[in-house]
Amino acid sequence: MTHASDSLDATPFLEQAIMLAVRNVADGGGPFGALVVTPDGRVHEGVNRVTRDNDPTAHAEVVAIRAAAAASATFDLSGAVLYASCEPCPLCLSAALWARIDRVYFAADRHGAAAAGFDDAVFYDFFNGTRPELLPVAQAAIPTSDAPFDAWRRNAQRTDY
Repeated sequence: MTHASDSLDATPFLEQAIMLAVRNVADGGGPFGALVVTPDGRVHEGVNRVTRDNDPTAHAEVVAIRAAAAASATFDLSGAVLYASCEPCPLCLSAALWARIDRVYFAADRHGAAAAGFDDAVFYDFFNGTRPELLPVAQAAIPTSDAPFDAWRRNAQRTDY
């Protein structure tokens, strides 16, 4: 549950994420900005770089998570908070989950994004199971399917995540 004091504390960071998004539009990028604030108080910025980098995964939130992880020299961002100019899409939410981000705040919602031509509602439909035809996914198990997992279990020097 979000408390009013949480939202007030989030305001300066959300304003900064929005400023990044607006500046990114002026620079020819998409209208999205994000910050990851790590427990040590450092702020790591990200802007949408999809068209600039020809990278469909370079959403602002993912770029900010990558920056925070690189600067922190860890893939585990426990204790960090993600602030986004817009409601994170399923890709960005998944990235935040994998990064172990503690909390996410966003300014505009998915409906505002849709009105600007960024409608990811169909992705939510795919993940909730109502539009499986969007991306046919099927297991094609072969005898060596589990070989990578067997190698992982045998590797005493692995770094669990």
